[in-house]
Amino acid sequence: MPKGEGKLIAQNKKARHDFAVEETFEAGIVLQGTEIKSIRGGRVNLKDSFARIRNGEVYVYNMHVSPYEQGNRYNHDPLRTRKLLLHRRQINKLIGETKEAGYSLVPLKLYIKNGVAKLLIGLARGKKKYDKREDLKRKEANRSIQRELAQRQKGNY
Repeated sequence: MPKGEGKLIAQNKKARHDFAVEETFEAGIVLQGTEIKSIRGGRVNLKDSFARIRNGEVYVYNMHVSPYEQGNRYNHDPLRTRKLLLHRRQINKLIGETKEAGYSLVPLKLYIKNGVAKLLIGLARGKKKYDKREDLKRKEANRSIQRELAQRQKGNY
């Protein structure tokens, strides 16, 4: 996450498992009505969400923001498509990169920075099954090494 990060609201942990993130971009989100109140309450899910470029603008799909309890008739559709705010040169770069085969835009984190909701999206390439297995093996090896070092530290004292 960029320096000066705010309060983390939601994180897409599955994204780093399924995709190899090559570059990240911080984007603002166009919200309506009571959506920001639900987001501040942490009632958001990024699990199945994805971003796509349409008509030269970036949109996030399937980001579930639960309706606000006190919102009554001012509430919104929880799964509506939301526009992301990026600089034109960033969008142009993303257009060029996503035209390449295998690249997609994946929401990684949602946080509040200086009172504004921000979404960290990653330019990612999908991992193959063997890549995922390789990562799991590496993580398990690092865990066992750390466990062994901790045991040795305990034994010395």
